[in-house]
Amino acid sequence: MVPISPSPRPARVRPVAEPAGVGLVGFVGFVGLGVYGAVGRLGFLPYPLLQLLVLAVGTGLFAVRRRWPRAVLLTLAALTGLVPAVGPVTAAAAYSVARRTAEPRRRARLLAAAGGLLVACATVAGPRLGPGSAAYGLALGLVLAPTAVIVPGLVGTAQGQQGRLLRALRERGDAAERARRLADSEARTHERSRIAAEMHDLVGHRLSLVSLHAGGLELALERAAPELREEAVLVRRTTRDAMRELRQALGVLGPLARDTGPDALTDATGTRADIEALVAQSRDGGIAVRLDWTGPDLDARPAPVRRAVHRVVREALTNVHRYAADAHVTVTVVHGGAQVRVTVRNGARPGPPAPVEELGTGRGLTGLRERVELLGGTFEAAAPASGGFRVDASVPTEPTERAGPAGPAGDLAPGRSLRGSGPDAPGPTGGTAPDGVGPDGRRTAEVLTLGFGLAALSALMVVGTAFVYAAQPSGRSGPAPLPRVGMTYGEVAGLGVRDNGAVRAAATGHEPPRPAGTAGCVYPFNGATERRPGGLLIARYCFDAAQRLIAIDRFDVPSVRDATPWEIP
Repeated sequence: MVPISPSPRPARVRPVAEPAGVGLVGFVGFVGLGVYGAVGRLGFLPYPLLQLLVLAVGTGLFAVRRRWPRAVLLTLAALTGLVPAVGPVTAAAAYSVARRTAEPRRRARLLAAAGGLLVACATVAGPRLGPGSAAYGLALGLVLAPTAVIVPGLVGTAQGQQGRLLRALRERGDAAERARRLADSEARTHERSRIAAEMHDLVGHRLSLVSLHAGGLELALERAAPELREEAVLVRRTTRDAMRELRQALGVLGPLARDTGPDALTDATGTRADIEALVAQSRDGGIAVRLDWTGPDLDARPAPVRRAVHRVVREALTNVHRYAADAHVTVTVVHGGAQVRVTVRNGARPGPPAPVEELGTGRGLTGLRERVELLGGTFEAAAPASGGFRVDASVPTEPTERAGPAGPAGDLAPGRSLRGSGPDAPGPTGGTAPDGVGPDGRRTAEVLTLGFGLAALSALMVVGTAFVYAAQPSGRSGPAPLPRVGMTYGEVAGLGVRDNGAVRAAATGHEPPRPAGTAGCVYPFNGATERRPGGLLIARYCFDAAQRLIAIDRFDVPSVRDATPWEIP
C-alpha cells in the first residue's frame, strides 16, 4: 500500500488587525503601571494601594474586551475617572472596540458614552480620590477623556475603515477576476462545441459510410466468399467501436458542467449508489470485483469531487476489462473529513503476461492524473512487485483551484470551489500583499505604531494629571498676614521678612534710637519704599533677647540719586 500524506490544512489566516493575546495584555498593563509610578513620583497619588488594585482589575477586564466590548469599555472608562493610571488600558480598549465596530452611529454613541462616564466619575471622585474638589475633578476628567477615549477611538475608527475598505476592494477584484475567468471558460466551451460539431459532421459521416459499406460487404461475402465474411464483420464492428469512442471523445469537448454522450453524468455521479452500479456492471461482465466503502456518502460533496471519483473507478475497471478480465479486483473508497481516497487493485492475470502490442497507450491514466491534480489531489498508477496493477487517487473534499493549462479540466466549472481566492487568502507571491509588504512586516509596523502611540498618550495623561493637581488651591486664602508685635522671629521670617544688607547700610546713622530691651533688628528690603525724590522709607523690626518682636518702626533716610551718563566727568 502506498502511504497517503494527509491533505494540508489551509493556513488559518488572521486578519491584519490589532495584536492579540497575553503579550498585548501584559504590555498595556505595564504602560498603566508606568503611569501609576510617574504620578506617584510627582506626589499626586492618594491611596496608592487602592489605585494599584483598580489598575490590576482594569487590566484583567481588558483581556475579555472581545467577548463583551461595550461593557468592558464603559467599565474601564468609569475606573479611569477614579484612577488615572487605568487610562492606558482604557485607551487600548477604545482603539480595539472602535476598530471592530462597523456601524458609525453605534460607535459614536459608545465613545460619547464612555467619555461622558469618565468625566462624571472623575467629578464625583474628585473630593475623595481626586484633586480635592468637584471642580478640579471635572477638570481632571476633561483632561483624561480625550487622551483615554476620544483620540484612541478616532484612531481605531480610521484603522477599521481602512481595513474594511481594503477587504472590499480585494473582494471586488476577486469577483472581477472570477468573472473574467468564467467568460474565458465560456468562450472556450463554445469553441470546443463548435469543434465537436465539425468533427462529428466530418468524421462521423465518413465512419457511417464505412459501416454501411462494411454491412453490405458482409451480406455479399456471405454468399460469394463465406471465408472472408469474418473480415467484413471485423471492419463493421471496428467502425462501430470507433463511432462510440468518437462520441465519448467529443463529449469531453462539450460543456464542463456535464459530460455528454451515452455515459452522461448526473447529480448522482460519484455517490455510493453510482459506484455500486459500476461495480455491478463489471461483475455482470464476468469480472470478480468487490467494493469496500468506508465513511459517509459523497452526495454532499462538490460535483468535481464526485466526478473525479467516478472517473477513477470507471477508467480503472475499463482497463481491467481490457487487459486483466480474469483477475480479481478490489475497489476501495475511504471518505474522511478532508479527503476521499479511491484505490482500485487487481491481481496478476493467470497465464503468460499480455503481449506488448495489447498494452494501451496510457492516455486514460494521464487524463485521470490531470483531473485529480487539478483538484489539489494526488494520483498514482503502477504495477506492484507482487503483480497486477494498482490505481490510487486522493481527492480533497473541498478542492482548491490550481493554475493549469487551458483545457477541460483546467477551466472554471460551475460548482468548482474558489477557496483561497478571498480577501484573506495569500497573494500571488505566496503570502505577500499586493503592496509588496508581507503580513509579518505590516504586523510589526502596526505593533510599533500602536506602542509609540500608547506611550505618547500615557505621557499626556501624566502631564495633564500633574497640571490639574498642581493647580489646585492651597488651604490659605486672601492676602498674606502682616507681622505683628509678639510674633517670634521664625514666624516673622515665614512671612517673608528677612534682613537686607543694603537697607541696613542705608539706615545706619539715620535711624531713630532703638527701643529698650532690643537685642537685634531686621531691615527687610520689602519695607524700603521711595516716598519722595531724595528720601527712602525704611521699616525696622526689632526683637528682644527671647526673639520676640517688640517694635515695628518706619522712618525716612536720604537716598542717593544716580547721576546720568552725561553728568559723569
